[in-house]
Amino acid sequence: MKIMINKYHDFYIYIKMGYWKRSLRGNNFEDLINLTNEVYRRKKLAIIQKISTPITPVKFDKDNKYITLAYFDKKSTVDYIGVVQGIPICFDVKETSLKNLPIQNIHEHQIDFMDNFVEQGGISFILVYFSLYKEYYLITFDVLKEYWKNSKNGKGRKSIPYGDLKKDMIVPLEGIYINYLKTLQKKLSD
Repeated sequence: MKIMINKYHDFYIYIKMGYWKRSLRGNNFEDLINLTNEVYRRKKLAIIQKISTPITPVKFDKDNKYITLAYFDKKSTVDYIGVVQGIPICFDVKETSLKNLPIQNIHEHQIDFMDNFVEQGGISFILVYFSLYKEYYLITFDVLKEYWKNSKNGKGRKSIPYGDLKKDMIVPLEGIYINYLKTLQKKLSD
């Protein structure tokens, strides 16, 4: 499998003789993370799974075989959970077209879950895609929690500014487009 990124921020996945092309919008950030997680699995670096949000289908289009109406059973926790070299990790994925990440995009039940995860010896963080800059960042839970707590107490900003994250940028490396483990390793070493 070969992954190429072009200047228009589309990605192509070449598998044997065919190819698949999608533009990088919406859930495609998660598509790239899924591809990255697959590379991590094959290299025996980590096992990371996408956590589906539990839904109950209400209407189903039998001809096209897809759900047309559904509701959420309960609030989801985080987008991904897994283990890296024996260390449990969980993280959520956020995307913003602004020059900041609004705190309102992070929900209390997610903060609670990540906090409980850390208390049990795991590592929690979020990955953020700033579409305005076409850049990816990793925000550790301690930083996220501080911003979130200050925002909710009226003592801080209502967002995490892009400029505060420059040192936490995820750089493509070794054929892995969103190489968040390298950034996480750097953050843990600091």
